[in-house]
Amino acid sequence: MATFPPLNIPPELLQELSKYTTPTGIADYAALAVLGGLGATYLAKGRLWDKPDPLEYLLYERPQLKNGGQAGSANQETRNIAQKMEETGKNIVVFWGSQSGTAEGFAHRLAREISVRWGQEAMTADLSDYDPVTISEIPVSNLAIFVVSTYGEGDPSDNTAEFWSWISRTTDVSLANLRYAAFGLGNTNYKFYNKVVDLVVEGLDKLGAGALMPVGKANDAEGATEEDFMAWKEDLFVIFKDKLGFQEVEAKYIPSLKVEEDDSLEPIDLHHGEPNNRNEAPKAAAQSSAIRTLRITDSKELFTSSDRHCLHMDVDLSSQPELSYKTGDHLAIWPGNPDVEVERLLGVLGISSRRDIPLIIRALDPATKITIPTPTSANAVFRYYLEICAPVNRDTIRDLAQFAPTPEAKAYLLRLGQDKEVYASFISRTHVNIGRLMQLACPDKTWDNIPLSYLIETLAHIKPRFYSISSSSAVSPRKPSITAIVSSTSLPDNPDELIHGVTSNYLLAISQQARSQQHPSGITYHLNGPSDALQGGKIFAHIRRSKFKLPALGKTPLIMVAAGTGIAPFRAFLSERCQVLKVGKEVGPMILFFGCRNPKEDYIYREELEEMQAALGGRLQIVTAFSRAEGTPRRYVQDRVGELGNDVMRLIEDGGNFYLCGRAGMAREVEKVVGKTMKEAKGWSDDEVNAWSKSIKKKNKWQEDVWG
Repeated sequence: MATFPPLNIPPELLQELSKYTTPTGIADYAALAVLGGLGATYLAKGRLWDKPDPLEYLLYERPQLKNGGQAGSANQETRNIAQKMEETGKNIVVFWGSQSGTAEGFAHRLAREISVRWGQEAMTADLSDYDPVTISEIPVSNLAIFVVSTYGEGDPSDNTAEFWSWISRTTDVSLANLRYAAFGLGNTNYKFYNKVVDLVVEGLDKLGAGALMPVGKANDAEGATEEDFMAWKEDLFVIFKDKLGFQEVEAKYIPSLKVEEDDSLEPIDLHHGEPNNRNEAPKAAAQSSAIRTLRITDSKELFTSSDRHCLHMDVDLSSQPELSYKTGDHLAIWPGNPDVEVERLLGVLGISSRRDIPLIIRALDPATKITIPTPTSANAVFRYYLEICAPVNRDTIRDLAQFAPTPEAKAYLLRLGQDKEVYASFISRTHVNIGRLMQLACPDKTWDNIPLSYLIETLAHIKPRFYSISSSSAVSPRKPSITAIVSSTSLPDNPDELIHGVTSNYLLAISQQARSQQHPSGITYHLNGPSDALQGGKIFAHIRRSKFKLPALGKTPLIMVAAGTGIAPFRAFLSERCQVLKVGKEVGPMILFFGCRNPKEDYIYREELEEMQAALGGRLQIVTAFSRAEGTPRRYVQDRVGELGNDVMRLIEDGGNFYLCGRAGMAREVEKVVGKTMKEAKGWSDDEVNAWSKSIKKKNKWQEDVWG
């Protein structure tokens, strides 16, 4: 540190200066007091005020450095897909864009079948893992296949967003060397059916890429997605044979993973089932919080019917100060599989006694990503990481035949997997998951020759289920609530056998345990969770941000349309509007359309809604529609929207926001009714109605939170 010599100031000068620095009046003393206060305030910074946020480090934390990762290491994955294919010796890449996991599963199945049935070197690629422009470097000797889904208002999946933006805007890249095929997953209940694959194909063609065959499309409205995919796949394989000259070989499982037991590992070294969402696409990761253990503080039954269940659950964020939510967000819940199915699968594989032996999963193929945490155990894999309750598709049934313990079992599986009509009849009578299928095909023997790697590669991985938060962050900031209908449906040709939804029945079991009661159907789960992390009524969950939001101004009119548990976000909206009014701010007029079966059994939150209606003092109109009310004709929300068309149109013209929450089919019908009302009132043409619809959605004045 630098030092300076003392200043030699004459005493006479100091005496003269003191005349000007000594306070002589009230103003001087007041000024000194202010200066002193400012000084004290500054010195108290970081102690009494502007304290540092103890969680501020999370804003700068890089997830890639966790778990031993190193930024900029030599092992960092390339984002050039052409380079990746060259490095790994692949000549076919199957790109996937998936929101729920279906398209991802199709891509993996397709790549594996191309490898084992046609002897080609195929790989899968998450669209968000590679720079879009690098597909222009894929040589003409290679092939690219796109399997992409559409959801919502023609939206791409989160991991397709970057590619979607690039392919729809770029004009200065040539794809003349690219040969491709494309398959889209969609649902005609949505207005923009398969819009994503249409735009992808349009963009590829515009840049000069050559299509091997017409684009394939699946329609999930009638549950035909699986068969649509298989039909398109067989058409693709005809192209392989007739146009590309590929030679079909005997299909035999070739593992891309190696799963080994390692007794040297201790339980503390293992992943026992804790979920992980760090593999999400950047867009999805940015919208999601970290996964945390959250306690359910209260749970109540909303239905009065004894054979149907709908739960209201309050979740406590107090133990996780870094978590927060905003009104309209979603709570993602990570379930566990039921005990009966876990035990069934472990038993049929003959590994019940080895369920807790440590397993290490390694990639044999450099193009394969390991997405299950390793090391782990068979118990954790089947209970928390794989979807073992889902029905088995025909491709998998056919593949399983190669591992059958007896010739009879092999013949049984081949007949079931190769005949579309036989399979359709069978699946309508029996809910066949992987464990049940193996029991049915060969009930007296274990299937001990099936590699665990095959099941990990074949079965879909467990994904979280998303629930609209039904509370307002302004009213209940640390205790979000969800509204969950419990799914238990009977088979078309066997009404006595129920198919139980995994997550909703998992939540029901937690709710019943809190009351010291059993699940109504006797289903049990390991509710304490991996390593007892969920003991005491906790769940693994995370918050996902949503665009389904209230307008900034409380005086903006609202039209809300909901069916069933679609009421959840509107319960939150109305609660927040009541709070706005309570603090003396202006609240605009609102109409809530709500539909359910009948007013006696499933009119959920009825008392709360009526209380909020009273508190809002005539600003809220509630319009109901009951589809199974005794002595009255069936009425649906779209019918009521049509009946009150003039009121709806008036609120829209006054700057109101229109919201829809529920099944996609309902939303589509409501939009038709509103469009018809506007057309008749304004004298518009169909083109003018469509232009208006696009405009209002672009401005976020029309928002949907729909499914199915």
